[in-house]
Amino acid sequence: MASGSKKAAGLTRRGMIAGGVAGGAGALAVPAIAAQKPTVEWKLATSWPKNLPGPGVTAQRIVDQVAKMSAGAFQIRLFAAGELVPALGVFDAVSAGTADMAHTASFFWQGKIPASVYFTAIPFGLLPHEHICWIEQGGGQALWDELYAPFGIKPVMAGNTGVQMGGWYKRPVENLDDLRGLKIRMPGLGGEVMRRLGAAPVGLPPGELFQALQTGVLDATEFLGPWSDRAMGFQKAAKFYYTPGFHEPNGTGEALFNQAALDALPEELRAILLEACRAENGRALAESDWENARSLQLLQDEDGVTVLPYPETIMTALRETAKAVLAETAEEGPLSSRIYESHQEARQRLAPWSDTSMRRFMAARDGAA
Repeated sequence: MASGSKKAAGLTRRGMIAGGVAGGAGALAVPAIAAQKPTVEWKLATSWPKNLPGPGVTAQRIVDQVAKMSAGAFQIRLFAAGELVPALGVFDAVSAGTADMAHTASFFWQGKIPASVYFTAIPFGLLPHEHICWIEQGGGQALWDELYAPFGIKPVMAGNTGVQMGGWYKRPVENLDDLRGLKIRMPGLGGEVMRRLGAAPVGLPPGELFQALQTGVLDATEFLGPWSDRAMGFQKAAKFYYTPGFHEPNGTGEALFNQAALDALPEELRAILLEACRAENGRALAESDWENARSLQLLQDEDGVTVLPYPETIMTALRETAKAVLAETAEEGPLSSRIYESHQEARQRLAPWSDTSMRRFMAARDGAA
């Protein structure tokens, strides 16, 4: 459990947040904390291999920023997947206090908390900026808090890997028959959509995906985008890379805090921790978009990967099946129904503006309008 209940020696109101948090993590002044032995030490468990491009880098950067902004008074020890608990055991670890916090993705908890999928991504759902709007402006955070409260966990957004790719396939998929019996790793509701179209989803943590694809345990897998995927080595085991990532139009990472440990933190350190996570929503997204563009080119030019769009017949079936799957999530209970309705309302509100502004601008910029 955390040592955050210890009284933080040397902490004063001086050096608190100067001018609010509008400027991101850099706007937080370093508290006037004596450069002595750390007053708070936490454990952070992640679902990622150490320093994995994208979420692994984000988790490490949060740790580094917290130490820097607290002048060393708040030290967080990062444990990669499997070092403290298994990759998919981080939720329970935070709930039990084995870890004080975690960095992960909400759709991993679909079996335990079906509505959790909404807080990372759902098929044909919100784009990254739309998702942030829903969480911060549309009531999503309050629903997320309510969903995890019975487990003693406080969740927040912490990084974003952007719009995902559709996945790596060992052979082309040209029609619905090619999906039947396909052993594919696709977490969240995307996997359920694939199952209903005849595929055979396989649940595996990130660290096991390459070997499973290479040895034939999997015929296909999705993970994130070109930057992270190339680092995982998927291009060595499969050569057909499909787009778009219908199942994950947004890659929000979640930070999980043991609520008791978070409450025990001095106010100054709590503000630093939350702001370090929030700053990653913009920083990690910019980093992922920049590196994905470079890595996508490398995959094609140097690794012999063929990038293909899903055939329209498959895309239509995915879209129609996803509508039914999403509607069923509303039947899981009153809170699930409220989350579904809130998410749908956000999409209906934001979609016309996204179309009027971004989509039309992109078409005009590219000469298609």
